Amino acid sequence: MNVARRIFLMLFICLLLSKAYAQVCPPFWKDILAFKKLDSVSAPPKDAILLVGSSSFTKWTDVQDYFPGYTIINRGFGGSTLKDLLRYAYDVVLPYHPKQVLIYCGENDLAQKGTSSEDVVLRFKTLYGIIRQNLPNTYIHFISMKPSPSRQHLLPLMEKANKEIESFLKQQKRASFINVYQAMLDAAGKPKPGIFLEDQLHMNASGY
Repeated sequence: MNVARRIFLMLFICLLLSKAYAQVCPPFWKDILAFKKLDSVSAPPKDAILLVGSSSFTKWTDVQDYFPGYTIINRGFGGSTLKDLLRYAYDVVLPYHPKQVLIYCGENDLAQKGTSSEDVVLRFKTLYGIIRQNLPNTYIHFISMKPSPSRQHLLPLMEKANKEIESFLKQQKRASFINVYQAMLDAAGKPKPGIFLEDQLHMNASGY
């Protein structure tokens, strides 16, 4: 086999392997690799406040400006569910040894067909258990799912899951439930339109 054909064959095999790898990679693996690359370039400090969850954190790019004097690590990856946080807890939570973990997730779970409020609560409790077992002194906070206008059909499920998670956290030490749901409703009990972007899903600066 001449050199040109050998190189072509090697490139062809590499292409096949890369496609196969892409097919078996779990969801959001590229996001996790990006976090790992960031950490390799600049090691994140321990005892920081860790934000982990879906796009409401991903898009909060100026969160540090809201809390000067605090060390914050933002590891939100947009579109993620609690199942994804469970999958990557050992990649985006535990290695940082944070003093506080703030979790915003669950909306995308409920948006998936067939997911119940009970599913969301169970997934959160499982995530809580993983964090608590490995980081016994870390404070764990769950930020309530927000009433996004584009997901008004899911609000009853969100309210139920929020309530059950709040009840659960009230029984735990070093844990709390942060309720933003009610503050994002108007006098008629509808989501405030002025605090969301045009997609009626993600928040604008006023929302944050």
